[in-house]
Amino acid sequence: MKDRDLADLFHVMPGRKVNLSKRPTAWAGTPEMRQLKGDELKNHAKDYIREKVARLSEAQEMLWASDTHSVLVILQAMDAAGKDGVINHVMSGLNPQGCQVHSFKQPTSEELDHTFLWRAMKAVPERGKIVIFNRSHYEDVLVVKVHPEILERSKLSNGKRGEAFWNARYDDINTFERHLARNGTLILKFFLHISKGEQKKRFMERLDTPEKHWKFSLGDLSERGFWKQYQQAYEDALRATSTPWAPWSVIPADNKWITRSVVANLMAWSIRSLNLRFPSSSPDYRRLLAQAKRKLLAESP
Repeated sequence: MKDRDLADLFHVMPGRKVNLSKRPTAWAGTPEMRQLKGDELKNHAKDYIREKVARLSEAQEMLWASDTHSVLVILQAMDAAGKDGVINHVMSGLNPQGCQVHSFKQPTSEELDHTFLWRAMKAVPERGKIVIFNRSHYEDVLVVKVHPEILERSKLSNGKRGEAFWNARYDDINTFERHLARNGTLILKFFLHISKGEQKKRFMERLDTPEKHWKFSLGDLSERGFWKQYQQAYEDALRATSTPWAPWSVIPADNKWITRSVVANLMAWSIRSLNLRFPSSSPDYRRLLAQAKRKLLAESP
């Protein structure tokens, strides 16, 4: 499957209604992957990821050298959908000097004293670098929308919190991301789409494996009770904020290795699509380099 076709397969068209129940959480993969099962599929996906990570590493070097663009990767998902696994496996081949992961947790008192986008703006990548948001500014139209009582602690002025309020937040997000895109930031937004059944399976695995107990939070189980509300909040956000300059991709997440391979592919392809070039040297600088080369060659063994 061509990279463009793969991107189109999971793309959310701007302004289109999103029905997550009709979006696959399990995907058979590329034609080659469909012929495989079990460990064969897993090993093939690992090889595929290594290939795409190598391409991603090359693209990162070009990004760093050109110093004209940056990349912001946004990962959103229900609990246990595999955000950490994507970060660990897909980003493993990147130069850590040019890549940073920023996790968004409950806002601090200082952050609540600013607009909801303030903490995101502080963390966006500088030119030449890649930043991954593990959760993001979208929490303020997802978890906050599902739990509107959080707004009472957000130090906002009094006012209605109806449809117009949320539409204004979507507009703020779109304007913020358009500003970044206009200034050279490539924005890649991935929603890792897991089924409720697969989430239960992964929760049970964490509960049954002592080494994985640390991964389980009682809050995760509590939030599972709001599954329908979260699906609706995601559908609303995906429809309102998938834009030409910052599109969303809904990535099937029931198979971890398929998820990782798709994200690795789309990242590598998207960065390479920037058509970046290594900076060219001026004639004066090339003369200095030639002098340096002659000097090195003239050194005694």
